[in-house]
Amino acid sequence: MDRSRQASLADLAVGEQALILARVRRVRLRRTRTGKTMVEVDAFDGTGYLHVVFFNQPWRAKQLSEGTEAAFFGKLERFQRVTQMSNPVVDLIGDRTGRIVPIYPQSEKAGLPSWEIAKLIEDALVRTGDLVDPVPEAVLDRFDLMGRTAAIRAVHNPSAMAEAFGARRRLAFDELFRLQLMLRRSKVETAQSSKGISHSVSPMFGSVVHTSRLNAGLFSDDVVRASEVPASLVSEFFASLPFDLTGAQKRALDEIANDMRSPIPMHRLLQGDVGSGKTLVALGMLLMAVQGGYQGALMAPTEVLVEQHWITLSRLLRGFKVPGSHGSGLFEDCERQIKVEMLSSKTPAAAKREILEGLEAGEIDIIVGTHSLISEGVMFHALGGVVVDEQHRFGVEQRAVLRERGRTGHGLDPDVLVMTATPIPRTAAMTVFGDLDLTILDELPPGRTPIVTRWAKTEEEYSRVIERVRSEVAGGRQAYVVCPLVEGSERVVAKSATEEFERLNAQELKGLRLGLIHGQMLPREKEIVMEEFRLHRIDVLVSTTVIEVGVDVPNATVMVIENADRFGIAQLHQLRGRVGRGSNKSYCYLVCLAEAEESNLRLEALVSSTDGFYLAEKDLELRGEGTILGRKQKGRSDLRLASLARDRDLVALAQAVAKDVVGDDPEMNAYPNLMRELRAFQDPEQSEYLFLS
Repeated sequence: MDRSRQASLADLAVGEQALILARVRRVRLRRTRTGKTMVEVDAFDGTGYLHVVFFNQPWRAKQLSEGTEAAFFGKLERFQRVTQMSNPVVDLIGDRTGRIVPIYPQSEKAGLPSWEIAKLIEDALVRTGDLVDPVPEAVLDRFDLMGRTAAIRAVHNPSAMAEAFGARRRLAFDELFRLQLMLRRSKVETAQSSKGISHSVSPMFGSVVHTSRLNAGLFSDDVVRASEVPASLVSEFFASLPFDLTGAQKRALDEIANDMRSPIPMHRLLQGDVGSGKTLVALGMLLMAVQGGYQGALMAPTEVLVEQHWITLSRLLRGFKVPGSHGSGLFEDCERQIKVEMLSSKTPAAAKREILEGLEAGEIDIIVGTHSLISEGVMFHALGGVVVDEQHRFGVEQRAVLRERGRTGHGLDPDVLVMTATPIPRTAAMTVFGDLDLTILDELPPGRTPIVTRWAKTEEEYSRVIERVRSEVAGGRQAYVVCPLVEGSERVVAKSATEEFERLNAQELKGLRLGLIHGQMLPREKEIVMEEFRLHRIDVLVSTTVIEVGVDVPNATVMVIENADRFGIAQLHQLRGRVGRGSNKSYCYLVCLAEAEESNLRLEALVSSTDGFYLAEKDLELRGEGTILGRKQKGRSDLRLASLARDRDLVALAQAVAKDVVGDDPEMNAYPNLMRELRAFQDPEQSEYLFLS
């Protein structure tokens, strides 16, 4: 905190968040009419008085005795013509005269105020002396990074605020650099130790593809042109489509083909917004495996999504045959219809037995399934390509098991494509998935109508939402109503799908054909409801988030999300993507009658944009990045100082430097101090988890 540049009360407006440095003039402790304790503090900052109110914090009366100097951080309010703050964050400054003052998290229980911690830190810095700096000096000079000893000192006791910012930048870089080194080493080790399949495929869309893999020198023609492409099952399939692929889809398929030619197993992340055409790219990848005589597997998290994929793939591949002789394939000469099967927990025992036998014998070309694909007894004849859809829903352990299963039959690692319709902020993708190559589908197919998004804040606006549902149904179209709960709960004030289904059936949507689907229903029951909705025997489907991904009903044009504040940005964007899949204008209504401050920001973001990548960045900004290295998916970031939202430039810098430093030597023999530091910081369990991906 720069004491010479403090915000003063005279210069601030009501509604602003501010840090006010002031001296306590008067303290009063009293009880309200409801029996709660209330501490009132009057403080003066030299330009005006601040009235501070604390509810149910009686100890504040002792902490903020008359004459105490403290920093108050909070939002300025106006109450009965008095400027005040309610329950602000308080830091005791103590008798410190330095112009720039460090503020430390203090503990009332332990009796450790900020200024005492500051004295202990100063003492520790004197005792520490100089520190070893493992980052090469050339890197520090090139990117204007402070030395480590100077940074550790300046982050605590800077002579100027610019020095404090420079120190924080250096230490944040160190955190991100260590993480990128771990990822890069993993990637190089995988490239050097794995043995994959060299598929007989080439890019086919006229672009020159420079491989981004770590395989330079492993095969001579690292750059492949479309003129070299022979006729193939893949090219025949795409030539048969009644529409053109987008430029992004063509680039993605060329990158995948280039990867699959290499003997190094592909590990690629395909990231695309709702409706960007990921399924066609994934199918292209599976066909690249099939045309060489190998098998393909597509794993998805829910039975609804698995069935959707199975229907789509079966329809698209009708009439296409497995080619005959292939030098690299494992089957004898033959030509037969491509066989696509589905495997999930609802597959009957007899059918499952037949499917397992077909997989092991190589009679099934593409298998679509849930986590059942990694259950005991599933053996592949020659798995050549794996697609994992909505990868964030599978643990990395599950993905690793599927890859292991793929080695059966030929002892080679299959190529793996993980894909998600939940856009990931670029910095997060570079960090969490830094050992995967990244492909982004950033174009939508032509003819997609933008979805109109509205926030229904009042009962009157909700009535208009119901009118819209009725008018769309009257025009021959369909709608979704999504609720956060399956059944009512005493603990959570939110609408449940079962109760909302009964209420709408009896009241606002009486006379329409309503259906109900949620995760607690039996698989067969869900399948029947979804089929009824697809066949337009249901007008309005009342649901939980079970329909969040993969459901494709082009005739549905209205999405109503009840208690929208109960969902995250990514979920809301996914749910919105269930409509707008046909040529009719579509609508998404976010129903949130109670306004919570954070939900306002989330819902405003959804209303303002349909761009999933913008929303992903906004989500990171609002929610934080969560844990990166551990099995825990939510909660506080395990980056102590760096922030993926704030330090985007440092993430890219750390990745580039890590690539140069590791080169083709994962042991980093040229940088022993860096290797020692990695070993000191690296938790074995976290490293194992990170490398499983």
